[in-house]
Amino acid sequence: MTAESAYRYKAFISYSHSDEKWASWLHRSLETYRVPKRLVGEATPMGVIPKRLAPVFRDREELASSTDLGADLRSALEGSACQIVICSRAAATSHWVNEEILAFKRLGRADRIFCLIVDGEPYASRTPGSEADECFPLALQYQLGADGELSATPAEPIAADARPGKDGKAHAKVKLLAGMLGVGFDALRQREQQRRNRHLAAVAAFSFVGMVFAIGLATTAVIARNEADQQRLRAESEAETARQTAAFMISLFKVADPGEARGQSITAREILTAGADRIETELASQPEVQARLMTTIGNVYKNLGLYTDARSMHAAALSRRRQLASIDDVELSRSLLGLASVLTVRAELEDAESLYLESLQRLEVAGATHGDEMDDSLAGLAEVYFRMGRFSDAEPLLERVLANRRARLGEEHPAAVDALEELGLNQFDQGKFEAAEDLMRQALAERREVLGEAPHPDVAGNLNNLAILLMQSERFVESEALFREAMAMNRRLHGDQHPDIATGLNNLGLLYRSQGRLPQAEAAYSEALAMRRQLLGPEHPEIAQVLVNLALSFYDQGDMAEAISHNRDALAIQTKALGERHPEVAATLSMLGRFLAEDGQRVEAEEKLRAALALYEGLIDPQHPDIAIAEMGLADLLVGEGERLTEASALANASRDKLARALGEEHWITAVSTSVAGAALSQLERFEDAEPLLLQSYQQLRDASSTRPVYLRAALGRVVDLYTKWGKLEAAGHYRDLQATLAAP
Repeated sequence: MTAESAYRYKAFISYSHSDEKWASWLHRSLETYRVPKRLVGEATPMGVIPKRLAPVFRDREELASSTDLGADLRSALEGSACQIVICSRAAATSHWVNEEILAFKRLGRADRIFCLIVDGEPYASRTPGSEADECFPLALQYQLGADGELSATPAEPIAADARPGKDGKAHAKVKLLAGMLGVGFDALRQREQQRRNRHLAAVAAFSFVGMVFAIGLATTAVIARNEADQQRLRAESEAETARQTAAFMISLFKVADPGEARGQSITAREILTAGADRIETELASQPEVQARLMTTIGNVYKNLGLYTDARSMHAAALSRRRQLASIDDVELSRSLLGLASVLTVRAELEDAESLYLESLQRLEVAGATHGDEMDDSLAGLAEVYFRMGRFSDAEPLLERVLANRRARLGEEHPAAVDALEELGLNQFDQGKFEAAEDLMRQALAERREVLGEAPHPDVAGNLNNLAILLMQSERFVESEALFREAMAMNRRLHGDQHPDIATGLNNLGLLYRSQGRLPQAEAAYSEALAMRRQLLGPEHPEIAQVLVNLALSFYDQGDMAEAISHNRDALAIQTKALGERHPEVAATLSMLGRFLAEDGQRVEAEEKLRAALALYEGLIDPQHPDIAIAEMGLADLLVGEGERLTEASALANASRDKLARALGEEHWITAVSTSVAGAALSQLERFEDAEPLLLQSYQQLRDASSTRPVYLRAALGRVVDLYTKWGKLEAAGHYRDLQATLAAP
């Protein structure tokens, strides 16, 4: 094969004229992409990774003056390291797209063809009546025969899916880049944890004084917007609303006063529930005051992690606001934002998106395009797009927030620096690690320039986020130094008991587990768990996050009883706080199923794994790695039972394919799925097919620095089981010592 350095082009883009816009976007995206420094120079199956992926061949770009299209195209194909096919209904019927694929396959590079699905449906032509929806050209659907023509053997194209509700444009681009570079897309799952950690700092203390103060600020902001005469009238109305609101809150909290409680222990939730009931009855004739109080109490419910109560209260506040005789668009926007933020946490993302878009529209109509409400609407919508995986859609929203705040407040204002850091985190979400690090370090430098050496919560948060980025890049020494600097700063600011301290401990646990320092990880998680329980109460969803991490730590150490116990506790909290239909609930169910299977509780394990797979339907993309992991767990369970092996093999292969596409062939999780697929074949007594898969996966797991010991031992066990069933254990050469290895602690 031609040496990588000999290729003129990094890729050849094949597409139909109808997909010109997609081709132009892809061409620009690939040629302007900057490969992370840590990857440059690394040798992969695709060659030595370069700094840039340019040039990329696109015939409208490269052949504008060509007089011999056929010769130039053949030359360009021969000189391209890989081929990217933009797949659509139009492409499926394009003679030239099909011919370009055939020509590239005949060069012996079928494994270097990557697909970008932009519309239509893969393999729709195989379903009678759906032929017109096919997006794969025929040359993609079948392998070449020995004669260089298409055979009847189906092919399995490597595809990224940019359609709405699938990978999305940003994820699809990164998948293509990963394929071209020959690396794994292994930061996807860790980013969710990173974003969650970032939002932990937003949990506010439950405080009556803070709520009344916020109401006063809102009142002042509304007064300042009106003309002189309207100011006076509105000020009187607002002052009366504020007075009634403050009076109500004082009376509400009076029961918590030691002089009034008469020795009874009153919880925050009881106070809020009583307040919600009184709002409905005592203030029925004052909908403006009702809406204000409902929004306030809804925010507190949310901060306490009581999302169902928060949703109901914010929905009621929005309903009251819509029913007012005179609707103030800015006030209505605040009610829309309150409900949208809760729906976002509850993964009701389409409804949240609609509310944020309505808020933006109303603010535009009202001319309030440069205030906090506008920035909060833009940032909230960006968060929804993050959770949907639409990272590139979030980017311009965050850029607008940054521009707004810099123009209104100045570049050094804390809110403007916050926006700068958020933009950096968005770059991290998109896999643009260098840009992300640059922006986060810039934000940190600006904060330190303004704040000096004095400790500050914003600086500590910035340090934590930068440390998480470095941890994902396996720059562990730098990462730990920043985590500890942030922890020391937070202790100076808050003492030893504070949500930010708990978050720092959880972060250290993540770092230690990534390095295989399991006892230290367990200790950090346990301390974080105890602190959060004390500060947030036993049922807050952030408790569940630490319980899941702690369960994984116990699992890595082989303590299945503790792993299962902590996982059950996390599942109970998540189900109550987030509802039964939520991706986090499904992920925890899947994890619990895998733990139960390894503990021998196979009936319940199968129930949990199948429940997780059913729950994922309609919540996340069918090709998502989380679904693949649940499929892998169920396949492993069925293999262990020695029953339904055909189903087990199908599940294992589906899991392996999804993980390879999402994370890369070399990722250790993909290797685990390969091991399970091999075990299924071994149980079916297809020993010759099973052997290469089992040996390949064992070697990958052995050589990967991030492999957990429990997975390596399982892979070893499957190899031993293969040779035992096959009757070749004694003849297995260096595998004779596998049994001794398995018996070792």
